[in-house]
Amino acid sequence: MSTTKGLEGVVATTSSVSSIIDGVLTYHGYNIDDLADHASFEEVVYLLWNHRLPNAAELKDFKEKLSEAATVPQEVLDQLKTIPVDSVHPMAVLRTAVSNLALFDDSADDMSEDANREKAIKLQAQLPTLVTAFSRIREGKEPVSPKSDLSFSANFLYMLTGKEPDEISEKAFNKALVLHADHELNASTFTARVCVATLSDMYSGITSAIGALKGPLHGGANERVMKMLSEIGDVSNAESYIKDALSRKVKIMGFGHRVYKNGDPRAKHLKEMSRQLTHITGETKWYEMSIKIDEIVSGEKGLLPNVDFYSASVYHSLGIEHDLFTPIFAVSRVSGWIAHILEQYDNNRLIRPRAEYTGPSVQKWLPVEER
Repeated sequence: MSTTKGLEGVVATTSSVSSIIDGVLTYHGYNIDDLADHASFEEVVYLLWNHRLPNAAELKDFKEKLSEAATVPQEVLDQLKTIPVDSVHPMAVLRTAVSNLALFDDSADDMSEDANREKAIKLQAQLPTLVTAFSRIREGKEPVSPKSDLSFSANFLYMLTGKEPDEISEKAFNKALVLHADHELNASTFTARVCVATLSDMYSGITSAIGALKGPLHGGANERVMKMLSEIGDVSNAESYIKDALSRKVKIMGFGHRVYKNGDPRAKHLKEMSRQLTHITGETKWYEMSIKIDEIVSGEKGLLPNVDFYSASVYHSLGIEHDLFTPIFAVSRVSGWIAHILEQYDNNRLIRPRAEYTGPSVQKWLPVEER
């Protein structure tokens, strides 16, 4: 029996949701560059779930359904108010809150296609409400209800701050959501598919995926990038900080990718948004530090930035608290998780790999008195 550590390079399933071929990322055949430059996040979600882009009438109807489903049950919001905000990471809160949503959905265990489509709409619409509500509650503020006339990206920023965002902020956040929506069989997506392959419900699949995304080697990387930038503080400190970290073999978060060997195609879009936003906010040091770090790490280690590296300064420039970076990842990636869950349900087989045993071969039982 041959093994591959971390399943690197192992093809575990077939999928039509997204592809990474020769370093090019596509969603159902659409190049990520085209989608990042032209698509709304709502169009991308529709594409992921329906295998095609919507026409104008379909997009309007889809937006209305998302808007109508965005309100979270009051019982779930009330539970958020009981959480010890000083000691709990928002990803742990989101994991629990999504699981809690199932308790207030009468169709949670209905496995029909129509019921799963309805749950998909609810989950996509309600994750932003949960993340923004908790952010405000821990600041001693009341949650802000979503507005029906705002885009998905604008609504998130509105519910977070209580103010409608400017055009550049809405555009930047929309682009970040599009870029993070799906990424083939990544760790959290694989987790979701393994879960629902048992024919467990969609809420369980999404809760499982959130648990996987929570880790710093997956969704938590951009939060760690911002922590590093904050510690460096100024571009004049970047070179000594990074070279010292490299000499001590400390992992520089936001660099390298198991799939992309010639650079993450999503990074350039966020790099440009970082440049624009830091210029607008007057805090260009975040972009300048990032550029300097990029030069050093790519020059000395041959590692290129991934999607997490520049997304950190983008979210910071939008005024988003650093520990919300990973929950925002989930707000976007739930679209891809759902696409893969629906695909798994359509052609399901229990996912049950084997393990190569490396323990002792023959052990002799001894009574407890002789051990």
